[in-house]
Amino acid sequence: MPFTHSKPMRFGDCDLTGIAYHPAYLSMLVDVNEAMFASFGVTWKELMFERKLGLPVVTMNLEFKKPAVYGDVLDFAVHVRAIGRASLDLETVVTVRGDVIWTVRQRLVMTSTIDHKSHPWPDDVRAGLSRYLEPSHDA
Repeated sequence: MPFTHSKPMRFGDCDLTGIAYHPAYLSMLVDVNEAMFASFGVTWKELMFERKLGLPVVTMNLEFKKPAVYGDVLDFAVHVRAIGRASLDLETVVTVRGDVIWTVRQRLVMTSTIDHKSHPWPDDVRAGLSRYLEPSHDA
C-alpha cells in the first residue's frame, strides 16, 4: 500500500499564467518524502542532526503528463519499490481529481553526513519503510 499525502498548488508554485512551475513540484516531492518518514516516527531533523545521516537523491526520472493549475490539490501516492542495504527506490504518482499529472521514479541513498559515504538503513527506518514496500512488478 502506498504512502499518500495531498498538497495544494499555491500561488507561489505557479508561473504568471497560473500553471504549475515545474521546480515547485520537486520542492513538494521533498515535503512528501519527508512526511512519509515522519509517518513511521522518524523525522528528517532527527536523522540529519542527531544521527548524522542524510538522504540524497542519486537518480530521478520525471514524466509530466498534464499541467496543474493554481488551486488544484495534488494527491501523491509514494510506492516503495525496493529497499537495498543503503538505497531506496520510490515511484510516486501524482494526480489531480484522479487524473495523473506527473510521475517520478527516484533512488535515494542513506549516507553519513560526516564522511558522505553510504550507510546501511537503521533498523527502525528499514522497518518503517517496509510498511510501504510493494511486491515487484517484474515477475
